[in-house]
Amino acid sequence: MVSHRLNQLGAYAMAAVRQKTADLEARGFSPVDLGMGDPSRPTPELIRKACAEAVEKHAASGYPPFAGGAPFKETVARWFENRFGVSLCPETMLISSVGSKESIFHLPEAFVDPGDVVICPDPGYPPYAGGALFAEGTPYYAAVNHATDFLPDLESIPDEMADKAKIFWLTTPSSPSGKIASLEYLEKWIQWCKERDIIACSDEAYSEIYFGDPPHSALEVSTEGVLVFNSLSKRSAMTGYRVGWVAGDAELIAPYRKLKANIDTGTPWFIQDAAIAAYSDESHVQLMRDEYRVRRDLFVAAFEKAGLPRCEPDASMYVWQRAPEGVSSADLAEALLDEKILAVTIPSSALVGNASLHGPGEQFVRLSMVANWEDSQRLANAIENHLRL
Repeated sequence: MVSHRLNQLGAYAMAAVRQKTADLEARGFSPVDLGMGDPSRPTPELIRKACAEAVEKHAASGYPPFAGGAPFKETVARWFENRFGVSLCPETMLISSVGSKESIFHLPEAFVDPGDVVICPDPGYPPYAGGALFAEGTPYYAAVNHATDFLPDLESIPDEMADKAKIFWLTTPSSPSGKIASLEYLEKWIQWCKERDIIACSDEAYSEIYFGDPPHSALEVSTEGVLVFNSLSKRSAMTGYRVGWVAGDAELIAPYRKLKANIDTGTPWFIQDAAIAAYSDESHVQLMRDEYRVRRDLFVAAFEKAGLPRCEPDASMYVWQRAPEGVSSADLAEALLDEKILAVTIPSSALVGNASLHGPGEQFVRLSMVANWEDSQRLANAIENHLRL
């Protein structure tokens, strides 16, 4: 009774983490979920207040525009120009989304036909491949690892795959590695896509969580043939609000707008107003960056003291920790669930799309730096003193 398309999808990695956490809790333990990238700190007060006020303001407003209201899109355009120096037409080059996951999963339905290829970083965000499969396309998993500097190696992609490709997904800063794509790499990637008539799709959901120089956006290189995906989930601790946007080439936004009109009825007005408030303030973003930096340093040091290789991310809210030689990612994740540690993480084996090609070679776990400070300190101390492999 289940559709072929659904059967092609494995267990969603984050769903598996939730189940693992529930199993431990059923046994009487209190594990800390460091698998999901879900900030534990409250959404900033100014955003919550704006949302509450907007509920009353829009008490009788009805359905919102499925593409997003003008105030929201104009706010995003101003923020983007201030942040990246790129001017976007709010009406033709921007569209709201119900968080990035929705837009990433649905986008292939607008451009991919059966037999078309979607190039996905591997390991990477599961909806890249999931959306391709639901559009009856074929994911091509481009390895990202130490050998490729954690960015897809363009020269290694077979011509037969590139010739059939319609979409090429890139994540910068990367989840799970935290690698930031340089402007030079973005230029090379976009040119490679343009030469092959492939849509360059840049997932920039972690663009505001960085520890050095601010990451670049792909739209700084070109607004032709390029789409950028972003949300407020990570930037402003608004994961539960489900609000984001897609920006870029107007000729690509138009068909996606047509698709979206047939899928949902838009982001609620009061959520859009909350997002507008979020983009009016940078102080809470800087505060979160500072907090993530402290947690990054804490966990990186703990793993290193436990005898593991030093793995220090440039950006994002994750530590992508490499296992020692001969230890699998599942073994490391299991060791972190020891009763003396109780840290729930995601093994790289759960994020790799094509394990037969490049899954077993390098083993990692993804640890989200989302626990409160007290739990973070306890977990780091437990890792340092009790991690046994």
